[in-house]
Amino acid sequence: MTKIKICGLTSPTEAVYLNQNKVEFAGIVVFVPKSKRNVSMIQASHIIHALDPQIYKVAVTVSPTAEICGQIEKAGFQAIQIHGKLDHDVLEKINLPIFRAFNISNMKELSQIQNCKKIVGYVFDAPEPGSGRVFDWTILQKIPRDQKLWILAGGLTPDNVSLGIKLLHPDIVDVSSGVEKDTGKGKDLDKIIRFVGAVRQTI
Repeated sequence: MTKIKICGLTSPTEAVYLNQNKVEFAGIVVFVPKSKRNVSMIQASHIIHALDPQIYKVAVTVSPTAEICGQIEKAGFQAIQIHGKLDHDVLEKINLPIFRAFNISNMKELSQIQNCKKIVGYVFDAPEPGSGRVFDWTILQKIPRDQKLWILAGGLTPDNVSLGIKLLHPDIVDVSSGVEKDTGKGKDLDKIIRFVGAVRQTI
């Protein structure tokens, strides 16, 4: 069964929403000042402690330095999701499992990292991560599957996630803007309930 990752948590209250709906993965954006979902490491710590111990905690960041990765490891995250650049020297120093995010318009790196044991999953995202826009999912049908997790992101909502699962059979579906309040600030409990329901009902 496809598992659920809700990304961009900004408060302990939102963590409780995930607990109530038995979501498997939580994403917290750190060290990305341009993102409206970015939180400080102190805020991240509060969110982590509010999450059920069974929920897998993922730090989401962009082009991190080795120092940033070290801070993320010490904060209690269980994995790091990296967008943007991933330099080889930084990769060598990371001790957490890595979810490597790909801009769907630039997939050249995929073949280069398939044998990297530190990278445990691929996050296939829209050309503009966090934009809430859907990309052409049929592109992924042409990519051979391997043993790493396939994580579908980019514009997922309670209304389209079922189609994405039926088409691609991802291991994880990753949502952020699709379960946010209409104001764009904070997660909406009703939308989370609808999203989880749509995933669970899809076979």
